[in-house]
Amino acid sequence: MATPDDVRELALALPETTEKPSYGTPGFRVRDRLFARLHQDGESLVLRIDMDEREALAQAEPEKFFWTAHYDRYEWIQVRLAAVDREELSELLRDSWRFRAPAALLRRLGEG
Repeated sequence: MATPDDVRELALALPETTEKPSYGTPGFRVRDRLFARLHQDGESLVLRIDMDEREALAQAEPEKFFWTAHYDRYEWIQVRLAAVDREELSELLRDSWRFRAPAALLRRLGEG
């Protein structure tokens, strides 16, 4: 089971990531582009994600991945922290970070 402390530690370990409040909860940004935030429900993490990938994840593992009506038209997914371990959380954060990181940063780090 992942925790909000795990989210903070893993997100801030990603290159050029800063923490800044988003909707009153901790948000994590790469070069001021929000890629993750703790949801106000206290139980889930909101991640930026490609819409096709979002659909696939939610269909494959609805116990882990979902979104509320608020996010219907946006590239965000919610992750139930209790349903993922630290390793999976790290991968999810890294993928979301990559999705939002500027191309120049990705190229500089050999990720683009």
